[in-house]
Amino acid sequence: MDSNHNRSSETFIFHKNLKVLSDMGLALCRQSHSHTAKVVLVGLDGAGKSTLLHRLQRGELAHTTPTVGFNVGSLELDSGPELTVWDIGGQGGMRAQWGDHMEECDALLFMVDGVDRVRIGEARAALGRVLGDERVRGVPLMVLVNKMDLPEAMGLQEVTGGLEQCWDRDWEVQGCSTHNGLGLQEALDSLATLIRKR
Repeated sequence: MDSNHNRSSETFIFHKNLKVLSDMGLALCRQSHSHTAKVVLVGLDGAGKSTLLHRLQRGELAHTTPTVGFNVGSLELDSGPELTVWDIGGQGGMRAQWGDHMEECDALLFMVDGVDRVRIGEARAALGRVLGDERVRGVPLMVLVNKMDLPEAMGLQEVTGGLEQCWDRDWEVQGCSTHNGLGLQEALDSLATLIRKR
């Protein structure tokens, strides 16, 4: 009887300790996730979103195909929180689904093709729909103007003038090139600042 009682007590203590360890693990997971910021990356197809994510993750240029659906990647910043970046496809049919991925995001990245003057009106309309979504009210915004290494690229003022919006949030505009990495570190630093200010 004593032997059975001792085994029963030991089993109870063992399971109780497992529960404590499990609770501690959950607490640590929550604590670690509290330092992760969700960033949603959108823009018209062909702007360079997937190429950007690949370059930021691996430090090299990649030839990507248009995203059907979405990609998710993690980035560790020296100057801020870890980022979970949701790269959402930019084709016309995909844009209606952008809002589905914006729940509880900490920042928006809107990427513009810096040489595509023909579609700047389309980009303006797409950005307007994003900013009009109640799920991202007040969420900081960074507009990344890609392909700034090309001589025919628009100036930043030309892009922001073409993207006439009611800027009701913290925002930044940054020129960059996913081809040679121009401006990407500055963009990450500015993004970290926007997230910290929130």
